[in-house]
Amino acid sequence: MAIHIPEDKIAEIRRAVDIVEVIAESVLLKKGGKNLVGLCPFHSEKTPSFTVSPDKQIFHCFGCGEGGNVFSFVMKRDGIGFAEAARSLARRGGVDIPEKPLPPHEKRQASEQTTLFELNRVAADFFRQALLRQAAGQAALDYLARRGLARQTLEKFGLGYAPKGWDHLLGYMTRKKFAAELLERAGLVVPRKDGTGFYDRFRDRIIFPIHDENSRVVGFGGRVLDDSTPKYLNSPETPVYTKRRVLYGLNWAKDICRTTGSVFIVEGYLDLIALHQHGITNAVATLGTALTPEHIRLLTRYTGQMVLVYDSDDAGIRSAQRCIDIFWKEHVDFRRGDVFREEQADTRILVLPAGHDPDSFVGEQGATEFRRLAQSAPGIMTFLMERAVIQHGLSTEGKIRIVSELQAPLAAINDSVARALYVKQLAERIQLGEAVILERLKAYAAQSASHESGVRSTGPSRADTPETAERFERRIIAMMLQFPEIIPEIVQGGILEFFSHSVLKSAGETILRHRFQSPDQLPELLATLEEGPLKKMVVSLAMGDESWTRKGCKALLSRFRESRQRQASGLSMQVAIEAAEREHNEAEVTRLLSEKQKMAVRREKQKMSALRDK
Repeated sequence: MAIHIPEDKIAEIRRAVDIVEVIAESVLLKKGGKNLVGLCPFHSEKTPSFTVSPDKQIFHCFGCGEGGNVFSFVMKRDGIGFAEAARSLARRGGVDIPEKPLPPHEKRQASEQTTLFELNRVAADFFRQALLRQAAGQAALDYLARRGLARQTLEKFGLGYAPKGWDHLLGYMTRKKFAAELLERAGLVVPRKDGTGFYDRFRDRIIFPIHDENSRVVGFGGRVLDDSTPKYLNSPETPVYTKRRVLYGLNWAKDICRTTGSVFIVEGYLDLIALHQHGITNAVATLGTALTPEHIRLLTRYTGQMVLVYDSDDAGIRSAQRCIDIFWKEHVDFRRGDVFREEQADTRILVLPAGHDPDSFVGEQGATEFRRLAQSAPGIMTFLMERAVIQHGLSTEGKIRIVSELQAPLAAINDSVARALYVKQLAERIQLGEAVILERLKAYAAQSASHESGVRSTGPSRADTPETAERFERRIIAMMLQFPEIIPEIVQGGILEFFSHSVLKSAGETILRHRFQSPDQLPELLATLEEGPLKKMVVSLAMGDESWTRKGCKALLSRFRESRQRQASGLSMQVAIEAAEREHNEAEVTRLLSEKQKMAVRREKQKMSALRDK
């Protein structure tokens, strides 16, 4: 029976189980000051960066960014959901969980999903038997043999065959007492146009069962044996199958992804199967859709490095560009929030040599050569640079277009060192002075700030001074978690209203809603957060152990507020100047520029005075 675990029982489980004892079963922990440290179980590393706090009952890896409470650890370690992790920990801690029934609509939904999982399992068995045990499947077997797939591979992935004809599966499943309407709900049959019944969706096709990360069959893909169209036919979305949340092969790849710290992402069933057959088992495939934000979040549970693998033809390059856009917009760094930090996400783009897809490449060149090529695959910024050069050339006009095309991604890089290195790389690649590119980025930043002012009047644009802005905001959230006595001052001063970093602002608002008053409340606070960037951010900042004083905290808040007010003032001045320029009001432009210069002089005098006073 589906059950709901009451909040008081979750709190009881948390008190009954020591996170150190649970983690010590998987990680060799050694004393490191107040905390315990060891090698992270979620990514490959040689120097310990995985830290456990016995006092705060949390863990955090400073290498891959994973972190949370004991529930988070068990969920990620075992690849299970919260309810299952809670039940496991309850048994460990001797906590009885009463079986409180779910509301009727949730109970019906859970029951339907259970039935659909069973129905899909039976259908997968039908297809598998049709391929391996029936004469009708011989043509499909011959086709797969020509594609180089071994019998062992067919059995591992559960490949099958949908026989010719209109109702072979329908008849089989009906005899198994599954209603036709339920088969339609699972996407396995289609209603006839004349309303007289149903017919099989998959006919005369090789069948690829699609599993979720827990190895349950959620859908199917079917491929023709010839050149007819459509070449591939996939299950529609159902109550157990959502394309944007499922990756083909993840159930087989997830453990090796954790071990190797990387994953290869390809676009097709046969490409994925070919990689696995050649020993490259840390590989997954998208299912008739581009990579989605949900896919990226799912993969970050298992690995820190993603290698997107594409053909070198136009379609492959377009797919690569679409996926880069998803990474860009979604977050690329799931540990720090909504600012691009390629050096942490370590996302690479592998474009295979002309004429090859992953299947043909490993078949001809082998796994060793594939891995060697992957080692030299460029990161996102380098890939974008090379594509821009190929597209626009290195004429004067081409260089102008290249810089214009790359100014947005360059300006979005939050780490000043990484941005400087990429600017240097671009300058050398197109034989242009770094100062010219930096000047263009500065102009772009000012333009972005002006545009953003129409949407948000407080807080700087990320393109303004992102390092200083984020550093201030991270310290304030850390202060709230480690020295909560200062929270009333933060509320009184409206400090969070000045925040520009969305995840950090959400962290601050969450702390206030929870009425956080002591670091001892941290486990309860984390229990209210879903797994994701916000929870990781809170854990990362709570793990610190800085010596805060009320005087020091108030000084930091004062500097932060003053810096935001200065930035807002400067932004307003810039907007006013641009408005006067659009109206061709030269007198007003002159007056505003003069005032802007005076403000700059005053700030410089204040800075020098502060230096003399130190």
